[in-house]
Amino acid sequence: MTPERFAECLASLRWTTIELTSALQCQFSWVEAMEGGHAEIPEDLARWLEGLARCHEAAGIPTGYRDVAHS
Repeated sequence: MTPERFAECLASLRWTTIELTSALQCQFSWVEAMEGGHAEIPEDLARWLEGLARCHEAAGIPTGYRDVAHS
């Protein structure tokens, strides 16, 4: 996984690097290093992020609620 795809996956999930750090229970500096291309993204982490991102991308965002009146 490239750093660019790493960032795309996080954007698709609407996760910040801080949120990913929390989910992984790891060091923030490591997540930053992966994001910046200074650390290799492990294959299992790449597969996990890709899978989650694909689910989010396929599901899309619901829009039916947009016409509901808000009081």
